[in-house]
Amino acid sequence: MFPLRDHNPSGRTPYVVYLLMAANILAYLLYYDLDNDPRSLMQFYQAYAIIPAEISRGEDGITLLTSVFIHGGLMHLGGNMLFLWIFGDNLEDEMGHLPFLAFYLASGIGAGLIHVWAAPTSEVPTIGASGAIAGVMGGYLLLFPRARVDILLILIVFFRIITIPASLMLGIWLALQIFGGIGSDPDQGGVAYWAHAGGFGIGLILCLPLWLKRGGPAFWSHNQGLPPKPPTEYTYSSSRIPRLPRKTKSPGPWGK
Repeated sequence: MFPLRDHNPSGRTPYVVYLLMAANILAYLLYYDLDNDPRSLMQFYQAYAIIPAEISRGEDGITLLTSVFIHGGLMHLGGNMLFLWIFGDNLEDEMGHLPFLAFYLASGIGAGLIHVWAAPTSEVPTIGASGAIAGVMGGYLLLFPRARVDILLILIVFFRIITIPASLMLGIWLALQIFGGIGSDPDQGGVAYWAHAGGFGIGLILCLPLWLKRGGPAFWSHNQGLPPKPPTEYTYSSSRIPRLPRKTKSPGPWGK
């Protein structure tokens, strides 16, 4: 289930979202060729990735920040930037540029600390902006639970774009992180499920003052959970691929 876009227009240019995307892409370009040198790549991770055991000993606290801008490959980077692009502009619109930047970094650092709490003795490097972006998703859920989101639904060989409420899409995503965290051993590496779930919760909590400032439950009631701005409507054009007439099967040599 991949989000493609939301129907929630923003009222200002999301400069911070652009800046964060550029920073993540630039950072990846600076070290992507280390994939061909495992020794240098591990040294890079040792310097800039979260290693929970070291954080537990009070060492290398700066990696809680630097790890937010490091990704393990193009798919990792592309997926995170897609989520940031879809959900980040609306939070930046509501918060303002600098408060949104502080919110994003606080969510990322907080998610890293929760991962350390879940795996305090792990020596496995942890990287990625997923915790920070999970915070964005948590804040989005609080402010715009009924915003419409277009998702690409893939069920084995079935592909279809459908529109669902943000609360459903984000709720399913959060449930998957919690179940994944319960069924995994964070000391062994892999997906940092508790960092995702924790970042989501941190983002939701950090957005509470803004939600209350907007009226709290009255904000939901006034807009019925929908974004305050009229939703963006997308039109779908028919395919331009020409349709050829079906050929009539010619009779075989026996004239059957």
